[in-house]
Amino acid sequence: MTSAAGSDHAGPGRPPTIADVAARAGVSVPTVSRVLTGAAKVSTAKRESVEAAIAALSYRPSAAARMLVSGQPRVVAVVTGDTSRYGYAEAIRGVEEAARSDGYTVMITVVENTDDAEIDQAMAATLGQPIAGVVVLKFDPQGVAALARIPSGLPVVALSGLRDTGVAQAVLDETRAAEEVTDYLLGLGHATVHHVRVPPSRRQDGRTIGWRRALRRAAADIPEPLDASWDPRSGVALGAQLARDGATAVFCGNDEIAMGVIRGLVDEGKRVPEDVSVVGFDDHPLAGLWAPPLTTVRQDFAGMGRRGFELLSRAMAGDREPRLSSERPQLVLRASAGPAPADR
Repeated sequence: MTSAAGSDHAGPGRPPTIADVAARAGVSVPTVSRVLTGAAKVSTAKRESVEAAIAALSYRPSAAARMLVSGQPRVVAVVTGDTSRYGYAEAIRGVEEAARSDGYTVMITVVENTDDAEIDQAMAATLGQPIAGVVVLKFDPQGVAALARIPSGLPVVALSGLRDTGVAQAVLDETRAAEEVTDYLLGLGHATVHHVRVPPSRRQDGRTIGWRRALRRAAADIPEPLDASWDPRSGVALGAQLARDGATAVFCGNDEIAMGVIRGLVDEGKRVPEDVSVVGFDDHPLAGLWAPPLTTVRQDFAGMGRRGFELLSRAMAGDREPRLSSERPQLVLRASAGPAPADR
């Protein structure tokens, strides 16, 4: 059977196209484009016909179609050193959700190391695409190096735990949060707080800076920080070392490392928190299920991603001021931290 003019051309299982909308409304494809973009005036009758066809067909313009009709890129690039670790994955999710709701699609470029050739190759692959802007996860040295390679004329926002100048940023103020954690442990009567840090993006990250600042303010001893890798198993050996060193309070750079440290302490016969208090950072989904449930700092990584995209939207609209959106993470009290042992 031949379809009548203006009928629905979308076949079973095929999403409607802009041509289907034009056919149903009895107008040209450029007229539909003008209605979608507002690029030129369209008569009231034609606009109403197009809007009715869009509603009847449940038409949703794709990002590619929007770019074709508007001439503007509708793709945002996310540049990151990792996609699987908790904070990275949640931040990317926040960017993607906010971008999708605003009609953009997201492409992800992973920079695996800081080798110049690796950085150049990754950035060439990213910048070779028709992108509207870039979000850089500045959580590690790869992110720092990639950010430095972004051309000055391209809208860019960094997601970070430590503020820099000269670039728009969405920040989780981990320095202040680390100070709060350290003050909390000192307030429980611990003479000092040991620190197991995760690999920093530069010489040191905000968590280490805040820990050291709080100890210095309290005139407490400042132990040498212990370096873990991103592998939670690296915390096990460090936990055993801390048990032998007589530590009573430990602040870990993330929750996974804290879980490894607890395992190492327990293997050495220490009880948590009766003998040693352990605090993590990030509020990993498993933190509350650990034994004992982990006192930690809740970071809204997805919210940071959404805030980052909001800043990027402003930059893509022409606002090139290096604006800052900062949020302070929240201390979450559970069962892994308690008063200092009475015999210390």
